[in-house]
Amino acid sequence: MSAKQKSRERRAKLTRAKIRQQGKHRLVVTRSNAHIGLQLISPVGAVVASASSLEKDIKAKLKHGGNVESATLVGSIMAERVKASGIEAYAFDRSGYKYHGRVKALAEALREGGVNI
Repeated sequence: MSAKQKSRERRAKLTRAKIRQQGKHRLVVTRSNAHIGLQLISPVGAVVASASSLEKDIKAKLKHGGNVESATLVGSIMAERVKASGIEAYAFDRSGYKYHGRVKALAEALREGGVNI
């Protein structure tokens, strides 16, 4: 495991511990070179809602799933699903990824969709 991976996992662990203390739902980012995904997870660990660039309807609209455009689309679709779930209190869990590029585009699309993170 590289130093970069260890640093990311350390950041993720600290963030998750803080969110666990708050007892809120988590909006968890999953990122790879080719795709991006987002899940709303309850404090007990159940997935309430999710969106990913791997979904059939989203994949049809995209040329590539691992860019800012796809992150924006996934974020806007997830914003609709989060609002439909009726949950008001949640925390944004970046999974240790730095807040720039695709992660930033995802968060901004969520905010534009009416999700307060």
